[in-house]
Amino acid sequence: MKSAKVQLSVRSVRKSFSGKSGQVPVLEDLSFDINESDFVSIIGPSGCGKTTIFNIIAGLIEPDSGMMIFRGEEVDSLRGRVGYMMQKDLLFPWRTVLGNVLLGLETRGVDSRKAEEKAREYLDRFGLAGFENAYPKTLSGGMRQRVALIRTLIMDPDILLLDEPFSALDYQTRLYLEGVLKDAVQTYNKTVILVTHDIDEAVALSKRVVVLSGRPARVKVVHDIDISATSPIAARSDSQFSGYFHTLCSELDIQTEKTA
Repeated sequence: MKSAKVQLSVRSVRKSFSGKSGQVPVLEDLSFDINESDFVSIIGPSGCGKTTIFNIIAGLIEPDSGMMIFRGEEVDSLRGRVGYMMQKDLLFPWRTVLGNVLLGLETRGVDSRKAEEKAREYLDRFGLAGFENAYPKTLSGGMRQRVALIRTLIMDPDILLLDEPFSALDYQTRLYLEGVLKDAVQTYNKTVILVTHDIDEAVALSKRVVVLSGRPARVKVVHDIDISATSPIAARSDSQFSGYFHTLCSELDIQTEKTA
């Protein structure tokens, strides 16, 4: 069996922040690998530093020590190579749906006609054709997140960083958008790192789950998820789903009700 090719290696990363009583260690000797076309979820106790990891990878903050290796070369950050999507859609309210999707392409200087053609193709693929001229305030939360996902994907990043992008949505909308995300990742052959507090979501979407310890965070364990379902909803019906779910809950010391 051919081994997976590593795309990104995070090695011995440490990060502390200044607090009232001195330095507060957040990340401690953090190391993990992300493979090409991987879908990895990162879970851990609340406040353990999951978002800090993303900010370091994206180049928004610098680590105190450690390194990152991207496709065999040491890099300071992946600025310009990642798409970063957060819980808040961060759409500009004064721009239309089309205008928000076009923003990144405009900053890159892409020909306006080609950029608009590409944007309309994405909107059509994601079921938003006909909403090009709508403003964010007129859209549902799920539609806004679809626009945010399109805006991220259209820049063709090497890696998608998703920081709890669906956590503010109702469960039905979350299930729908999980399916949209999984289809998009497969269609555009993207590598994804997802931070989530939802173990259910992590198991349904991921190939691997990285479990972090409490602060200062280090990798506690990495679990492979071997579910071949065609959709996140189908994954939840897989015979192995419950086992993975309970295993991850136990890693985080979450008590689950045992059935006889």
